[in-house]
Amino acid sequence: MFTGLVTDVGTIDRVQATDAGREFRIRTSFRDLTPGESIAVSGACLTVREFGEGWFTVAAVLTTLGRTTMADWEAGRRVNLERSLAAGDRLGGHMVQGHVDAVAEVVEVQRLADALLVDIAIPPQLVPLVVLHGSIAVDGVSLTVNAITGENTIQLSLIDFTLKATTLGSLRAGHRVQVEADVIGKYVQRMLAPHLAATAE
Repeated sequence: MFTGLVTDVGTIDRVQATDAGREFRIRTSFRDLTPGESIAVSGACLTVREFGEGWFTVAAVLTTLGRTTMADWEAGRRVNLERSLAAGDRLGGHMVQGHVDAVAEVVEVQRLADALLVDIAIPPQLVPLVVLHGSIAVDGVSLTVNAITGENTIQLSLIDFTLKATTLGSLRAGHRVQVEADVIGKYVQRMLAPHLAATAE
């Protein structure tokens, strides 16, 4: 489990096809990594395969490539990194599983005083899971839904710290981002589904 609080921005320095999937070698400031540990890479939970001084590798299988933007990742790309939550750590963001639900598209970016407002179009299946001022993870960053601006469009308000500590400061209209809806909303939706279906009959 993760919190959506990015602790490092890494850079991909190699991409190659391997038996384990599309492999990424990522430069990082992380130390004391262990084989098999989980790291959220721009919001996707991946397993550390190899590591050395200032780098580690992870691989994305076909299923992961199909529901993320990773098929498009190339060397030079910056990625948000977060190591998995340890028992006793502060839960400063929200409960993030690292299971990307879908890819969304940035439709507008505008500066308003001390914040950057980012509107993104989310897939229809995620709309019921989004509530005003609720939580959502975008490229691995825990964010608050600032506004619901359309039938399937939400607005995020990014503060200066987030812009400097993550990759989100470079977002522009047309960019694709990895989105994970709040897991609590998913469970509520699942539990209510039979009752809503019975009511509709």
